[in-house]
Amino acid sequence: MTAKSKLGLDIKKVNRARELAKDIALDVQKFVERHTTVSVERTICRLLGIDGVSKGGVPLPNVVVDQIKEKNLLGDGISLYLGNAMLETGLSAQEIAEEIAGNRLDITELPMHDLDDIKALLEPLVNESIAFIKGNREKRESLIARLGEGSQPFLYVIVATGNIYEDVIQAQAAARQGADIIAVIRSTGQSLLDYVPYGPTTEGFGGTFATQENFKIMRKALDEVGEEVGRYIRLCNYCSGLCMPEIAAMGALERLDVMLNDALYGILFRDINMQRTMIDQFFSRVINGFVGVIINTGEDNYLTTADAYEAAHTVLASQFINEQLALIAGISEEQMGLGHAFEMNPEIENGFLFELAQAQMAREIFPKAPLKYMPPTKHMTGNIFKGHIQDALFNVISIWTKQGIQLLGMLTEAIHTPFMADRYLSIENARYIFNNLRNIGDEVQFKENGIVQRRAKQVLHEATELLEKIRELGLFSALEKGIFADIERSRYGGKGLDGVAEKTNSYFNLFIPKMLEGENR
Repeated sequence: MTAKSKLGLDIKKVNRARELAKDIALDVQKFVERHTTVSVERTICRLLGIDGVSKGGVPLPNVVVDQIKEKNLLGDGISLYLGNAMLETGLSAQEIAEEIAGNRLDITELPMHDLDDIKALLEPLVNESIAFIKGNREKRESLIARLGEGSQPFLYVIVATGNIYEDVIQAQAAARQGADIIAVIRSTGQSLLDYVPYGPTTEGFGGTFATQENFKIMRKALDEVGEEVGRYIRLCNYCSGLCMPEIAAMGALERLDVMLNDALYGILFRDINMQRTMIDQFFSRVINGFVGVIINTGEDNYLTTADAYEAAHTVLASQFINEQLALIAGISEEQMGLGHAFEMNPEIENGFLFELAQAQMAREIFPKAPLKYMPPTKHMTGNIFKGHIQDALFNVISIWTKQGIQLLGMLTEAIHTPFMADRYLSIENARYIFNNLRNIGDEVQFKENGIVQRRAKQVLHEATELLEKIRELGLFSALEKGIFADIERSRYGGKGLDGVAEKTNSYFNLFIPKMLEGENR
């Protein structure tokens, strides 16, 4: 927290909330460290170079991991069987995957070599993969140093045509209009697929499939337009759902910069099993932390189902928990795009002041985080003129409270997927306000014990009480009771639980310790 709070926040209460969140996160981590998932193991395959699909169109990482899962050997981990197969056959990881896909090899039936010999064979391959990822991080840093970047709040817009080639046209147009971050919305339902589609795609619904080839195509397009406009343009996608760590790996390999990466969002809004996704999230965040990706968390979504005034403390409590879970995974504070949103009912008297209090509070409590501030959506209507004003107020608060990432509101939010002209008006709106109010936060103080200060203190107090309750229950039980977003989820329900296994004594994943140690940062 900043040295002197403009809101008069009690530093002891902030510290107490952070301690509670740390206890909650460590309790979750004990569970995570005892388990693995099919997606975690497929991620190891991808990082070891396995790519492509079988003749039937099944991704090869799935083909390989399914073979050990079908024998109830998932808890041993794919590293053991893949490394052993490489040692036994002399084939590469990719060649072994192709042999399995052709029904010519069963890696669970091979003679087992000494564990140290298997690790010794894999280690240089792991180091090579990590070196490649490190190179992508260095390339990003080099491009930013040479080209520069937009000033914060970064202007963040979405493209969602369903066709990666159409997305490219819209993304480059948005960058020329002033956007700093381009998010390619995923096709509806992809988060529930237990595999990652392959190759370039042109037929998504409500968005475009997240594939490694699509990442590559968009990365190239944004690098080209970045050279043209003279600033680095960040690429964002969705590292969430049942393939969370796999998408993190693909993003690391193709130099994505920002990732939506929040298990709580998947649990609440996609009904993904909480055990599965918390395990997946850890490895995905280890990768994102290592490669320098800014993660975005999804607390803003809580306010689409719960009331923004009444549920404001749940947003703050979740931010505290997400901060601690991210720290465990090696993500620096500067990479934490903790989410919140401008979703107060516009009919509430002084609603602007309550929004201001929430945004300023988040800024003071998480001073280094590039907070992700989301625009009004829930209370947007077909009245585009009122919507444009709502977005303008949202922009005022963002520049006032020094938010890091600003997903721009669209005046046509309630009508259709944005046209290029809509994005232009939104960018113009934000740039006008940001320029004219650039230092308003440095010039204006809040009235002592006035509306803004009282509101912030109230929310912090309620969030701390909630964290006390969650620590007592445990996060999984709290989610079962519907504490966040008024949505209840069972720890044994939802999608993906059959892809979870308890680790055996033979299990190892060489990537995690190396990335957490940060030996290559």
